[in-house]
Amino acid sequence: MAVFIHYPWLFPFLATVFGLIVGSFLNVVIHRLPIMMEREWRKECNETFPDCNLDVDNSTYNLSIPRSACPSCHTPIRILDNIPVISWLLLGGKCRQCQCKISARYPLIEALTAVMCLLTALQFGYSTFTIALLFFTFVLIAATFIDLDTMLLPDQLTLPLMWAGISLSLLGISPVSLQDAVIGAIAGYLCLWSVYWGFKLITGKEGMGYGDFKLLAALGAWLGWQYLPMIILLSSVVGLVFGIIQLRMQKKGIDMAFPFGPYLAIAGWVAMLWGSNILNHYYRFLLGV
Repeated sequence: MAVFIHYPWLFPFLATVFGLIVGSFLNVVIHRLPIMMEREWRKECNETFPDCNLDVDNSTYNLSIPRSACPSCHTPIRILDNIPVISWLLLGGKCRQCQCKISARYPLIEALTAVMCLLTALQFGYSTFTIALLFFTFVLIAATFIDLDTMLLPDQLTLPLMWAGISLSLLGISPVSLQDAVIGAIAGYLCLWSVYWGFKLITGKEGMGYGDFKLLAALGAWLGWQYLPMIILLSSVVGLVFGIIQLRMQKKGIDMAFPFGPYLAIAGWVAMLWGSNILNHYYRFLLGV
C-alpha cells in the first residue's frame, strides 16, 4: 500500500499493536486449548469404551466462552482491565476484585508477541507474505507455551500451519517454491520420525512425540527444505543448553523428559528472520571469502 511507502514506520507500528492484541488472545489459546482437547478426549473415550466412565464436563467451553476471569475469585475481567500489558501494570499485577496476584506471564506473552511482530515487520517490510509470517509467529508462540505446560503439540496448531505453508507456496504468495515446500514438509516429518524410531529400537523408549514431527514438517513447508539442517542444529544446541540448565535447577536425572517443541519453534523463527544471513556467512566462511 502506498501509505506504507510514504510512512515506513507505520507498518511496524501497526504490527506491534496488532501483536499486543493477539498476544492477549494467545494467552486464552494457551490456557484453554489443552483443556478443550482433554474434554474431547474424555468424551471420545466414553463413547468408544463405555466402561471407562470418565468424568466429562458438558458445559460450554471454547476460546470465547466463558469470559476471561480471575484465576482466584473467578470474577469476570472487565474490558478496561483486559488491555494488553497496560491493565496489568496499572493494577499492579493483581485482581481488582480480590487483590490476588495475577501471573506476570500474561503480560510477558503479550509483550513478547508484540516484539516478535515488530522484528518481523522491520525485517521484511509490508507484503502479503509478511502478514502471513505474523500469523506463523502467533502459532509458534502458542505451540511453544502449550508444549512447555503440557508436553503436547496440538494437531489443531501444527497441521493447519503445515498446510498453510504449502498453500502459500501454491498460490505464489510465499517466496518458497511449491516443490521446496512439499519436500520440506516431507523431509521435516521423516527426519524426526526416523530419529524417533531409531532411538526407540535401540533403547526401547520414546525420545520425542509425534507433535515434534508435525511441527518440523510445518517449518519445512514455510521455509523450504534448505533450512531444515539449520533448524535441527539450532534447536538441538538450544535444547541441550536449556535442558541441562533445567535438569540442574530441578535436580533431576538425565532421563527426565522435557519438551523439544519450543526449541524447534525458536530455531524455526530465527531461521525465518535471519536464516538467509546465517547461510550466507556460513558459505563465505567455507569458501574463505
